[in-house]
Amino acid sequence: MSAARGLLVAHIVALVFGLIGMLVMIPNPWLWSGSPLLTSVFAASMEYAGALHIWLGAAVMLVYGLATVGPARTAIFFVASCAISLGFELLGTGTGWPFGAYEYTAGLGAKVLDRVPYTIPLSWFYMGFCSYLLASTILAQARAPRLGLSSVLFGGWLLMAWDLVLDPAMAHDSLPLKFWVWHQTGFYFGMPLQNLLGWIATGLAFMAVSRLLWQGDVRPGQAPAMIPFAVYVANVIWAMALSASVGLWGPILLATALGIAPALVALRDRLVLPGQGTPLPGPSGVSA
Repeated sequence: MSAARGLLVAHIVALVFGLIGMLVMIPNPWLWSGSPLLTSVFAASMEYAGALHIWLGAAVMLVYGLATVGPARTAIFFVASCAISLGFELLGTGTGWPFGAYEYTAGLGAKVLDRVPYTIPLSWFYMGFCSYLLASTILAQARAPRLGLSSVLFGGWLLMAWDLVLDPAMAHDSLPLKFWVWHQTGFYFGMPLQNLLGWIATGLAFMAVSRLLWQGDVRPGQAPAMIPFAVYVANVIWAMALSASVGLWGPILLATALGIAPALVALRDRLVLPGQGTPLPGPSGVSA
């Protein structure tokens, strides 16, 4: 778990570094263009930094998964999420279904079939994995019936909530750097509603396949929520910063209410009741 924590710190630093590059350095070239050293650093960051936070995010959740749910389940989720999401992305960039008409820029590195960056399936993996584990934790705490099905549905919802704030920023003409561009518009802050449905369908597909192959649920207390929660919230806040930079406050409010707020419930066992000084007991009766 110490390795996962270290990778988490690196992932968050990479997200912050990327925001600085996109929102400060690109719009203000006078900050770096006069220095050969800063110009070299900027050029290198433009070539590599776009994909770095994705590689690190995937590394965090791989290491975390190995330490908590085990190698077999982590491998199943990794393969299912990468394979299914890549298939949907290749279909989407080729036909416009199920996400709408879009294409990726060169900002995320080399592409599969010159259409989908290799890093995109990794982003589906790590955000899908943390969404599913958070959903499983929350529903186990609530002793929800049919935990497997409920976790898949809620995990797909949390994953979609991330896109509520991410894609509107990417669809906005004022964003100085885009990782993908839209060839159609829609009523949801310039983004087609079809894209949200595609996100839900993709997330549900690989979460359902993973849960089916797992043949069981995550045990209460097996996967402590702090690391997946930190990964989820860091990436949602990153997208919020992009939306804020172009004045899109509606998506920020929606992602907060529909994504961060319910995800926060996963940390219930880490809360301390006033005057008691001990964590709330989890569903197993053991304090987190």
